[in-house]
Amino acid sequence: DQAYAREQWAKVGAERDRVTRELTTRGFDVIPSRGNFVLATLPGARYAKPVYEGMKARGVLVRFFDNPGLNDKLRITIGTHDENTRMLVALDASL
Repeated sequence: DQAYAREQWAKVGAERDRVTRELTTRGFDVIPSRGNFVLATLPGARYAKPVYEGMKARGVLVRFFDNPGLNDKLRITIGTHDENTRMLVALDASL
């Protein structure tokens, strides 16, 4: 169903753009993405694990990789508008 697929891709794209804008206003550096996730560097390129753990404690899961070159970043999957809003609230509380 190509029409349905295009509709879903458009929704993901719009939400990815919104999440990218929101992260950027919070001082994150977001690598351009055409996928269903973004890779965002924390402001000041600081260690991301405490933020990851804070979000996890609030019931929001993102990816954290404790490897050189990635440990200052979060991989954030793009969800629905409401899920992304919840992620941003958890992020703000965890920063």
